[in-house]
Amino acid sequence: MRNVSLFESEAHSFILLNESEPGEEDGIRSNQYLITHHNEGVLLDPGGFGVMPRVLAEMLRYIEPNQIKGIFLSHQDPDIVGGLSTWMELCHAPVFVSSIWLRFLPHYGLKDMVRFIGVPNEGMTWNDGCDFSLKIVPAHFLHSEGQINVYDPISKILFTGDIGSAMLPNEQNYIFVDDFAAHIPYIEDFHRRYMCSNKAILCWLETIAELDIQILAPQHGPIYRGKAVQDFFDWFKNLQCGVDLMQPFGYFPKKG
Repeated sequence: MRNVSLFESEAHSFILLNESEPGEEDGIRSNQYLITHHNEGVLLDPGGFGVMPRVLAEMLRYIEPNQIKGIFLSHQDPDIVGGLSTWMELCHAPVFVSSIWLRFLPHYGLKDMVRFIGVPNEGMTWNDGCDFSLKIVPAHFLHSEGQINVYDPISKILFTGDIGSAMLPNEQNYIFVDDFAAHIPYIEDFHRRYMCSNKAILCWLETIAELDIQILAPQHGPIYRGKAVQDFFDWFKNLQCGVDLMQPFGYFPKKG
C-alpha cells in the first residue's frame, strides 16, 4: 500500500491514495483519489467499506476530514459508495453524483440525503467558494447510465471512473501505462463488455475534446500519462462494445 503523487505544486496536489498491492483487496482493486489546494480538498470515489480505514489513514497524511469540501461519486457501484456512510460521519461536505442515482443511494443505508447534490445530465462546474474549481464532465453509459468524470484544470488530470480501467493479474503491478500496446490485453475485454456502445464513446470523446488532458486517472488499474493518453483515445474511438456486440440469447461474440 502506498500513495502516488500525480501532480504536485506549492498550492495544489492530485494524489492516488491507497495504491494497493496485488492480492491486498478482495475482488477488483480500486483507486481512490484526493485533490488538495492549500488547506482544502475533495475526494474522488472514496471506495467500499473494506478499504475505508486505509484510505482514511492515508488521507490524514495530507488533510483533515473537516477540510474536505466535496465528495464526488463517478457512479453508483458498491466499490465506490460502500464506505460512504462512514465518510459522511467524518466529513460534512456535500456529495455529488449523477441526479439519476439520488433515489438509488438510500438502499446503501444512506437515510439522510440532504447533503447529496445531483449532477445534471450536461455536467457542471464545481467551486463552492474554494480557491480552485473542477469541471464535472458527463460520461453517460460508460459504463453507468449516469457516469461522471472530474477534470482538474490545474493538474490537467481527468478522473475517468471506469473508463480506461484495467483488470491486472496479481503478478502485474505497474502504476503508469507507458507502453499502451502492451496494456491492451488488460483493458480490452472489460471495455467490450462494460461500455455501452461506440456511440456513447464518440459522444464522450467529443465532450472532452477541448480539455487539455495530460493524465487519465481511472478507478481501476494503472494511470495513463504521456503518449498513452492519446493512444487510449485512438483505441477507444474505434472500439465496438456493449450493445454493438449483442446477439440473441445474450451472446457476446469473441474478438476477431
